[in-house]
Amino acid sequence: MTARQMGHSPAGIQHPAPPQNRPGCHANLDSGRSAIMALARVAVIDATTIDHLRRFGLNEAGISREEADALFALESAGNAKAPAWDHLFIETITRHCVWDLRPTGVVNEAQGEWLLQAADRTQTPNAFAVLVNVLEEAHRVPQWFVAAVKARAARGWPGVDVPGAAVPALNA
Repeated sequence: MTARQMGHSPAGIQHPAPPQNRPGCHANLDSGRSAIMALARVAVIDATTIDHLRRFGLNEAGISREEADALFALESAGNAKAPAWDHLFIETITRHCVWDLRPTGVVNEAQGEWLLQAADRTQTPNAFAVLVNVLEEAHRVPQWFVAAVKARAARGWPGVDVPGAAVPALNA
């Protein structure tokens, strides 16, 4: 394994290694998922907690599918969340689906199926916002994914008052 793969540059500067290349990766994934899921037991996810999540790496480093599932579970939990949660959730899940997985900018069949299933289980305005945001940011998505998001908009989504025709990404 090269120094770069281990998260070190030749000059000795540490860089976070991608999740699949980190030593003890499974332990890191378990602790990341556990840390996120522990928040489901908190009555209020405040701005300080959200800052801690950002420092944990949700804004910069890629997340695993398990961590993304944990974020969806936390999104559907009944606890109160600071307004900053919306942006963190939507951007983190969008980045996971569109930019963290290879090839970047492309949502493949399996990713699209997983995202629709996760959003359908969650049924929150933020989950719908993730679907729309992914359509806006991705360079390529399966045609059935576009149709599926349009169908959800046409049927109506819990907590979302904007008709599908008014969502720019759905008019493409």
